[in-house]
Amino acid sequence: MTTPLWMTGDPAADELLDTDPFALLIGMLLDQQYPMEHAFAGPSKITGRLGTFDPAVIAAQEPEAFAALCTTTPAVHRYPGSMAARIQAVARVVVDEYDGDVTRLWAGDGSGPAPAAREVLRRLKALPGFGDQKARIFLALLAKQRDVAPEGWRDVVGPYGEEGSRRSIADVTDATSLAEVRATKQAAKAAAKAAKA
Repeated sequence: MTTPLWMTGDPAADELLDTDPFALLIGMLLDQQYPMEHAFAGPSKITGRLGTFDPAVIAAQEPEAFAALCTTTPAVHRYPGSMAARIQAVARVVVDEYDGDVTRLWAGDGSGPAPAAREVLRRLKALPGFGDQKARIFLALLAKQRDVAPEGWRDVVGPYGEEGSRRSIADVTDATSLAEVRATKQAAKAAAKAAKA
């Protein structure tokens, strides 16, 4: 049994993430060079302007018009134009390769067993804008907060799978844990900077 997601602090934005797996995936896409809670609020902003968050509708939008929608204040990201293109690219993959159902990335198409964690990770990494780290964090988020725990997921996600850790959005459940994750990230950046000096 999953508990309601807490990602943004905005009940409406969090409810969308809680009920729409594609919105959650796009929130993860946007979680780059932008505060986590604002990144995950992006899908709610798009839904408010477009009237839906259906991947087929998003994929079919005229690119300049969709970029303008994402750029409208408040923008969906610090770099709304480039992120608009990535959002549409991910939506096209979901439509073309997963029949418009994002859950097929991790649940399969129902014709056989669900894919193991390594295959889910491979599929995530194949998405536009998803590198290795982002894919591992998203898989950890699915396992820790969505009851999607493919075989071998802890081995595949590494430190992001540790119980009680505060490493990523996968560990955010309220404002306190968000602050703890942010502190962990800042400490890691400071350590990396010190190592370079």
